[in-house]
Amino acid sequence: MAHITIEPVTADRFDDAEHALSGGGDGRSCQCQWWTLTNAEWQKTSREERRTMLHDEVDAGPPPALIAYVDGEPAGWVRVGPRTRQVRLARTRNFASHSEEEWDDPDVWAVSCFVVRKEHRREGLNAQLLDAAIDFARRCGARVLEAYPRDPERGPKKPANELFHGVVSTFEGAGFREVARPRPDLAIMSLDLTT
Repeated sequence: MAHITIEPVTADRFDDAEHALSGGGDGRSCQCQWWTLTNAEWQKTSREERRTMLHDEVDAGPPPALIAYVDGEPAGWVRVGPRTRQVRLARTRNFASHSEEEWDDPDVWAVSCFVVRKEHRREGLNAQLLDAAIDFARRCGARVLEAYPRDPERGPKKPANELFHGVVSTFEGAGFREVARPRPDLAIMSLDLTT
């Protein structure tokens, strides 16, 4: 049985973050900057510039994400942090008009992106990353944790790369409640961290 640990992304783990992000999907090119940039800013940046942005973000702290290690190897990633630092979320119509929370509230955090290397998929890492993200957000003083998962049971089948938001069933299993359903295949889900 594999030994799994989950740690915050810190400057000394930046190479591990790069390894986790590079194992399939869009992580290598995105560098988990999609939610931190407006569309205009995104269009102007290269992969290398986004890598530098991630490096600077990690160096400055606090940790913007967590890394899952399987037997010591970086295998997965989840972005979790204040929603106010993920500016694109508030500019995404399907999210902005359906959230129950004020967009400028720094105590509302978001889980916005998962990456699991291909060789570690179907091992339950997303659920473990989500559990760790909940604990991390709670320890850091978040009041609410919000997420925007896909529902593969509704709508057309999506390739694995398009499930970087996570899936509804994983969030339901962690105790999140559905706040809204802007589209059949897209939910907004929320977890009160004060209880």
